[in-house]
Amino acid sequence: MSYTALYRKYRPQNFTDVKGQDAIVTTIRNQIENKRIGHAYLFCGTRGTGKTTIAKIFAKAVNCEHPRNGSPCGECASCQAIASGNSMNVIEIDAASNNGVDNIREIREEVTYAPTEGNYRVYIIDEVHMLSIGAFNALLKTLEEPPSYVIFILATTEAHKIPITILSRCQRYDFRRISTDIIAERLQELLEQEHAEAEEKAVRYLAKAADGAMRDALSLLDQCMAFYMGQKLTYDHVLEVLGTVDTERFSKMFGAVIGNDVAAAMRQMEELVTDGRDLSQFVNDFTWYLRNLLLLQSSQDLEDFLDISSDQLARFKEECKMADSTELMRYIRIFSELSNQVRFSTQKRILIEIAVIKLCRPQMEEDYSSILSRLAQLEKKMEEGVFQPAVPAPTVTAEPSAAAVSEKLALPKAVSDDIRSVVENWRGIVAQMPNSLGVFVRKARLSLGEGDVLLIVMDDPILSEMLSEEQRMQEITDSISRSIGKEVQVQIKYNDTGQSFEQSYVDLEQMIHTEIEYEDFTE
Repeated sequence: MSYTALYRKYRPQNFTDVKGQDAIVTTIRNQIENKRIGHAYLFCGTRGTGKTTIAKIFAKAVNCEHPRNGSPCGECASCQAIASGNSMNVIEIDAASNNGVDNIREIREEVTYAPTEGNYRVYIIDEVHMLSIGAFNALLKTLEEPPSYVIFILATTEAHKIPITILSRCQRYDFRRISTDIIAERLQELLEQEHAEAEEKAVRYLAKAADGAMRDALSLLDQCMAFYMGQKLTYDHVLEVLGTVDTERFSKMFGAVIGNDVAAAMRQMEELVTDGRDLSQFVNDFTWYLRNLLLLQSSQDLEDFLDISSDQLARFKEECKMADSTELMRYIRIFSELSNQVRFSTQKRILIEIAVIKLCRPQMEEDYSSILSRLAQLEKKMEEGVFQPAVPAPTVTAEPSAAAVSEKLALPKAVSDDIRSVVENWRGIVAQMPNSLGVFVRKARLSLGEGDVLLIVMDDPILSEMLSEEQRMQEITDSISRSIGKEVQVQIKYNDTGQSFEQSYVDLEQMIHTEIEYEDFTE
């Protein structure tokens, strides 16, 4: 016998099994028990919250031969036929693939025939918002005055797309997201029935990852159980299967950001990529992590809203003191904007790295919150006694002529063939650099240092610091070696002279008369 997925195997068969929608269930049961059944219902809500499940239970209840307190008995011929999908009284229609006028006309023709068995003919139209305008218009009259034995149940995740003329003809029920506690309790029940073991922390994480959808929670549990068949499901197992990140990683990233340590933050990013973590999920989870810090910092009375363990709560209380609310809100704003960009991007890592650099360097932004963060950093340095010497105002002099600059920065008489080859092939070398390295290096200018050293000059101190790391230096050197077949000594240099590159360094590209056109490798 083929395997049945958990969300299908344990789909509720009566109203008492439905979790998290008590108000809706109670209302519908009262209507059925007191014979006050409407002719059209609209079930709205996010995925996996029980819309179709309750619609099927509703259809069984109104046709049940022996109903019990508004619920189907599940034992009569009608209940069993509906449960197996063989009943002629319950017609399920997927509006995503049957959204034309002709499909609705077929329904209009069918409703003229009374059911041969049972009391009602129930039409369940899923994703009804996908119907065309013509189909909605064709449905209007039938929906307004259907035969007494016909019930329409329309289900949708996007109620705002349904015409008001349809909405006004239906009883509307909004399905809420199911709480983490209810989902976790349900998962624990199913684990016992499946004779499987799981850590409470693992179950809680699955319940939280489902984001209020019971079906998603069951699918995630099914996936984790299949990967670790016969083993106790642990918290680390869940993280590995789902490709998510432990909160300890978030703590390290947050510490690097607060310390304005770009290099440490980039190392954390490298570890995430190496471990194969889902970068989109990282953005969402880190935003949620920052949200928890902000709530805890705002009030100690909000601990119940954090849904974290006591050990994590103690760490959160310490970490929320490391940054003020203005900084945390700036972090959340940057990552919230990033979540929309990452969703459709093919260069997720680059976008995330840029966002992390923004967190570490508020001077890169000019909005109000970034200015406040910069002022806070200055105040902190003053309190610690760290002062930057004032930079003397530059003396206004006449701009030197191109000939004077050329004479002052005259190229040494002998430039090695290796250096010349690198400059001539620089465009291709940058294009072949791994990962996001080429995006950063393309902003560099080439010059010559003492001892025939190739200088890669950067105007940005942050990029200069990043490229000076041992791993990235090795990647640059290897890319050059692969291109020209020889090793060249390379040095990353930050242009801190206060003058333009042309006034401070020998421009190898100009001297060798090679035109370098940089392409945008992010596309």
